[in-house]
Amino acid sequence: MTKYKKGKVVKATVTGIESYGVFVSLDEYYSGLIHISEISHSYVKNITDYVNIGDIIYVEILDVDDELSQLKLSIKNIDYKKKANFKKKKIVETSLGFKTLAYKLPIWIDDNLEKMKKVK
Repeated sequence: MTKYKKGKVVKATVTGIESYGVFVSLDEYYSGLIHISEISHSYVKNITDYVNIGDIIYVEILDVDDELSQLKLSIKNIDYKKKANFKKKKIVETSLGFKTLAYKLPIWIDDNLEKMKKVK
């Protein structure tokens, strides 16, 4: 059973652009295609007016092929470049600071040197 379902809006990363559409990656298993007809309701002259390689966008799932781990996607009916609302959390410093690292570092080094000796 897949976590991707028709009609769901999910986050994706643009991995390729061709004259006929946009390729995206959703996770390490699933990829998808946004056909040029699913980019906008109006004529799309240049796809890079909408997305570029490396962009993180939201996509709507039109169809799922679990056998091939591929999705047919659309961005024309959603706000595909919306920003996620992240609440900033204040970083609280611990009383130990770098003392933990200073204590553990020699132990980690010794452990790894022992592992390297065993490999040889």
